[in-house]
Amino acid sequence: MSTIQPVILTADHDVLLGFYTELFGAEEIFRVPEKGPAFYVGLRVGDTDLGLVTKKDPGDGSAPRILLSVAVEDVDAMLDRVTVLGGAVSGGPNDMPWGQRVAHVKDPDGNALNLTQQIPAAGARGREKRK
Repeated sequence: MSTIQPVILTADHDVLLGFYTELFGAEEIFRVPEKGPAFYVGLRVGDTDLGLVTKKDPGDGSAPRILLSVAVEDVDAMLDRVTVLGGAVSGGPNDMPWGQRVAHVKDPDGNALNLTQQIPAAGARGREKRK
């Protein structure tokens, strides 16, 4: 398991399991209990672990219960997949001054995600355009 592991509270972990599996290629690595309805599902996304905990009333989704920042190859290309999988785009994508392209999205349960992509420095972008 990761040293720091984000955990999301959800009323329906099957929906989120499908969302993270399809969007980021998450693999289920741990489940409690092993059979029947799960209380906890551990996922691995790249080199990071993510936990889903089933809770009957995790909140109405109006305030983030967790925020994840997920690095992706192409923020713009990922946005269509977010909506197809039941999520929502709430802002962006925008190029940020710290060198990332960022889009704010929500998963089907209303949890906030930042999709981030490294962008080349201004000088590097200019050189690429001249080639």
